Amino acid sequence: MEQLQIDQMLEEKGFIDETIDPSVKLAEEIKRLKKEKNAVILSHFYVDGPLQDIADYVGDSLGLAQAAAETDAEMIVFVGVHFMAETAKIINPNKKVILPDLKASCSLAESAPADKFAAFKAQYPDHKVVTYINATAALKTMSDIVCTSANAAKIVESFPKDQKLIFAPDKNLGNYINSITGRSMVLWDGACMVHEQYSVEKIVELMDQYPDAEFIAHPECEKPVLLLAKHIGSTTALLNYVQKSEAKKFIVATESGILHQMTKACPDKTFIPAPSNDSTCACNDCSYMKLNSLQKLYVCLKHEQPEVSLPMDVIEKAQVPIKRMLDISK
Repeated sequence: MEQLQIDQMLEEKGFIDETIDPSVKLAEEIKRLKKEKNAVILSHFYVDGPLQDIADYVGDSLGLAQAAAETDAEMIVFVGVHFMAETAKIINPNKKVILPDLKASCSLAESAPADKFAAFKAQYPDHKVVTYINATAALKTMSDIVCTSANAAKIVESFPKDQKLIFAPDKNLGNYINSITGRSMVLWDGACMVHEQYSVEKIVELMDQYPDAEFIAHPECEKPVLLLAKHIGSTTALLNYVQKSEAKKFIVATESGILHQMTKACPDKTFIPAPSNDSTCACNDCSYMKLNSLQKLYVCLKHEQPEVSLPMDVIEKAQVPIKRMLDISK
């Protein structure tokens, strides 16, 4: 396939649309190419199970950032969404970072356009900016520190009590952190489309149906949902919780991909995805995460495309708040 064709496909589709011989054993070929190219495959909990199983590391945003910082591989293959690959590139400016589909974006990251956030920030000149990692590289350049759902409280508490803060882009996570830290951070009005879809009424009905099940939730969910939860935490914290809990059934309010790891870790337990407002859609699935596939991963590794690149000035500015987060989270 010629480079011109590849470039056209990436522009039109975001990935290389290549016919694959049905006899090709994708998992074996991916492992072979990974070894041949000295690549590491990093996967988020929210992609499909077979992709998680083939990865060198599976985790949440904090763990993935730490893994990206520690790898000695020459190439990073990020099986997740675009902001995650950007973060890996910021941490490793001299490494090639590739993503199976460039159009694997994030509704939360998209909810905070850089120009609008810059105008918002200008209204609060005496505030420091804490930015959730689910944001574009451009937003990170305007931040004092980055956080993830796993370390957000710790990051916020690292500032003096009298320091005024802006938290962006997730208002739900920001509200939750305000509630447990006693802060009154100014919140950008952004949210994740998956975590805002849960129905309180249907969750209550499900809890009545399964009275022995524990309801657990990600802090990106809205406050009425969180008030019902037995445990609130990042994807890693939720995974750790179900392994330690004596309960045998769980209703889980976060993206459905985590159920794969929960089932692997606890095959004797039952995991029920929390219901959404719209019963006609797969609203517990992130449509962007699900753009990743074994086929795209194979072609991506084969051609080392699509590549995620950023201007050096953006990398240098965004490195500062990310490094601060990694240092505090050691």
